[in-house]
Amino acid sequence: MLALVARGFSFREIARRLEVSLSTVRTHVRAIYAKLDVHSKTEAVFEARAQGLL
Repeated sequence: MLALVARGFSFREIARRLEVSLSTVRTHVRAIYAKLDVHSKTEAVFEARAQGLL
């Protein structure tokens, strides 16, 4: 999911691609933000790349 965020897809587009609800995407993205200790898409992508996750 983070890879799709990094590619610039909106949460709605990610939900459609993964065939899950928008709420599910938001929940997972919030969990990713918490684990990376960030507060935005930009910070998440930056931190994930810095940690070698992307």
